[in-house]
Amino acid sequence: MSLARLREPIAAIATASGRGAVGIVRASGPDLKPLLLSLFGRELAPRAATLLPFTAADGSVLDRGLAIHFPAPQSYTGEDVLELQAHGGPVLLQLLLARVLEAGAGIGLRLAEPGEFTERAFLNDKIDLAQAEAVADLIDASTEAAARSAARSLGGAFSAEIHTLAGRVVELRTLVEATLDFPEEEIDFLEKARARERLDAIEAAIHAALARARQGALLREGMRVVIAGQPNVGKSSLLNALAGAELAIVTAIPGTTRDRVAETIQIEGVPLHVVDTAGLRADAADEVERIGIGRSWEAIEGADAVMFVHDLTRRGEPGYEAAEAAIAARLGTADLLHVHNKADAAAPPQAEGIVLSAKAGTGLEALRRELLRRAGWQPQAEGLFTARARHVDALRRTLAHLQQAQAHAAQRDAALDLLAEELRLAHQALGEITGEFGTEDLLGEIFGRFCIGK
Repeated sequence: MSLARLREPIAAIATASGRGAVGIVRASGPDLKPLLLSLFGRELAPRAATLLPFTAADGSVLDRGLAIHFPAPQSYTGEDVLELQAHGGPVLLQLLLARVLEAGAGIGLRLAEPGEFTERAFLNDKIDLAQAEAVADLIDASTEAAARSAARSLGGAFSAEIHTLAGRVVELRTLVEATLDFPEEEIDFLEKARARERLDAIEAAIHAALARARQGALLREGMRVVIAGQPNVGKSSLLNALAGAELAIVTAIPGTTRDRVAETIQIEGVPLHVVDTAGLRADAADEVERIGIGRSWEAIEGADAVMFVHDLTRRGEPGYEAAEAAIAARLGTADLLHVHNKADAAAPPQAEGIVLSAKAGTGLEALRRELLRRAGWQPQAEGLFTARARHVDALRRTLAHLQQAQAHAAQRDAALDLLAEELRLAHQALGEITGEFGTEDLLGEIFGRFCIGK
């Protein structure tokens, strides 16, 4: 978005679509005093809720509500902000937004684009990029743990850790580059500045931050788990047992599940997106089941983990065992979790995996623990921050540059210029997380995913 367009005043409905008790219309711009005068005929007390009528251009009353003016820079965006809090009917809010746009026509007020309020907060240094992303993560959080970690990131916990790490890299980088500027000083820089010990310490801190970021990304994004197997092995019963609700139809008739049934569950705050699929078999009963089986394989290909469910009561049946072998050959072994179901009706096998009864509920806790382990979840104390895949990638690249820096540091003064370059690249990778280094394309991708009004 051009700089000129970012200076234009904007307005939008800031609350979710649909009916509600309260709805908010928000405006932001360099100077909203003309808008206030056009709407109310007077200015408003700063940061104070004022009860007054919201009128149309002809003077008729649309609603009565609260108006709050946040003068720059003490506002969410860092600009002048006006919030009108009215009753939450969608038609009323559209009328109110139209009135605001009409009243602000003289100052060029326009409808906001997705994420533009938060983008302006970032560009006006009210929040950094990691905090801006945390706004969306807090709105989209699907578990309590994800919401709490997003709130910590929004409060600056993640950014503070990144800034601390960047500061340590910059401090070492400054010493290296100062030595490059004064080669006549014939000192053994690496020994005197304890550069290798500092690098070790920074690298260990990055490892710790990366581990926490992976956990934060898991809280935000979850893990996609697909339940696969032959018809009537208990896949739908297993989904219902994990979800604690009757989501999928369960009958003794093979091929009951014709399409994917998905549900997001949480285990220790980690969201798991569990998908029940049509039973896998070669002789589909009809075209509908054949299409369902095709979709089952598509879901399996996109899964983070696959639960291959086996029926303990049918072990030893030639046809069943042959079909099991064919499915296993196509599934392969990557991220495959064997689940032996119907333990309430048959003896458990001597085989790898989880033995359970979806019907009786036995063995489910062991399955939940194994799913968490495969997701990479590490139980830990309070203090996790939300993170995204790009944050994890940036930390990995930071670590890679520091490891290269270690290799150059081992060559002592002979490779100081290469050491300085790797430290620069490590600093840049860290800066991408908070937005100190980045591209316009990255900003457009991040803020374009926000809802209008945020």
